[in-house]
Amino acid sequence: MFDDSEAKVEAFLSYLTTERKVASATQNQAMNALVFLYKQVLDKPLIKRIEAIRSKTSRHVPVVLSLDEIRQVLPRVEGVAQLVVKLLYGGGLRITEAVRLRVQDVDFDRTFRQRR
Repeated sequence: MFDDSEAKVEAFLSYLTTERKVASATQNQAMNALVFLYKQVLDKPLIKRIEAIRSKTSRHVPVVLSLDEIRQVLPRVEGVAQLVVKLLYGGGLRITEAVRLRVQDVDFDRTFRQRR
């Protein structure tokens, strides 16, 4: 049953990269799941080094609004939504980070000290 386990894992991880074109994070997650499966569930840890074809790390650069675009957007947004947009753009926050932000998370002394 466990004969050639490393070769099977290696073939599967290579398949994910070459055929399925998965991201490197997805391939890493699959590798970690397989290591856990063999070690904890099947009680047969993988011994040999896995030499699978690795996914290339994404070189995706996030799309950011230009200063002119932000100047056009901000006046059209009001209230709490405008505050969230300002946090996203000015602080480099992700949406989930901005909506989870609490008042006690903001260092007002530092913020106002830097503006002077």
